Amino acid sequence: MTMYLVLPLAASMGSSIGIPVAILGAMGLIFGLVLAFAAKVFEVKLDPRVEQIIAALPGANCGACGKAGCAGYADSIVNEGVDVSLCAPGGPDTAAKIARIMGKEVSAMNRKIAVIHCSSGGKTNTKWKYAYQGIESCKSAVNIADGPNLCSWGCVGFNDCQAACKFDAISIDEHGMRIIDPQKCTGCGACVTACPRNLILLIAENRHVYIDCSSKAKLPLAKQLCGTEKPCIGCGLCSRKCPVQAITVVNNLARIDYEKCIDCGMCASVCPTKAILDLKAGKRKKAEIEAEKCIGCTICAKICPTQAITGEVKQLHTINKDSCIGCEQCVIKCPKKAIKMV
Repeated sequence: MTMYLVLPLAASMGSSIGIPVAILGAMGLIFGLVLAFAAKVFEVKLDPRVEQIIAALPGANCGACGKAGCAGYADSIVNEGVDVSLCAPGGPDTAAKIARIMGKEVSAMNRKIAVIHCSSGGKTNTKWKYAYQGIESCKSAVNIADGPNLCSWGCVGFNDCQAACKFDAISIDEHGMRIIDPQKCTGCGACVTACPRNLILLIAENRHVYIDCSSKAKLPLAKQLCGTEKPCIGCGLCSRKCPVQAITVVNNLARIDYEKCIDCGMCASVCPTKAILDLKAGKRKKAEIEAEKCIGCTICAKICPTQAITGEVKQLHTINKDSCIGCEQCVIKCPKKAIKMV
């Protein structure tokens, strides 16, 4: 009797389970077909140039281009017409590759590097007003009584910039000073963003003159605050000496307009506190005219900021070597390439 009762029950259970399973399977198949059809109809085709540009980019995902990583930049170039030369780590070579992919001409790209506008901030170069015991972060330190160092405009010294650099371009010397390696720096701007006192700027690598201070203090306080005792005192001598009016003094602090600067170093030569750093001091070449090429067009004489070049129209020009500051403006402007630096 037991067998007769169990078998019909088992058969009944199998039938009741099988029907829902079959229905679910059929529904899954239908939904799958619908999704496959929808995917085909609404498919967003990826422009193959996007993948090509991603492959050409260095993959640093640093955000220097202003986009969310290399993939975002590649998509913006193809679909929004963004400039192909915004990748700082890739530089001119990468810009040229992307331009070829896009079938465009690439404009001249001046590589930029980070420069720290403060000569203090090291263990022995900063004067302290209290012993800071908090989190060793510049951003955290400046929120407590405007920072532990006496100069409220200077480098705090907890190396947020170094931590932010993805390219190992910032090192610390034996005095605790931050040193930027121009060969490793890609100009991505991560350190610029990381510095809470805005001491770091990106400057074209063909510019070698920097204001090595960010203090806005007046004399005699300026010298009292600065551990290196070479602060900018806002005297204005550099501004008056600049042959192209590239320097202005605002709030007792000199600043260089690098769109105007010709990298002559005249400002550094007159700075009484040596707050202006000139990496090419004593190394600049002098201009020399090649007589056989000069046509006497007078362009060089007109462009020379120190009137070191003289000569009549259609006559060979001459250069006063004592007045020449080695700015190379005449070399750049000469239509016949008749001037060289020696």
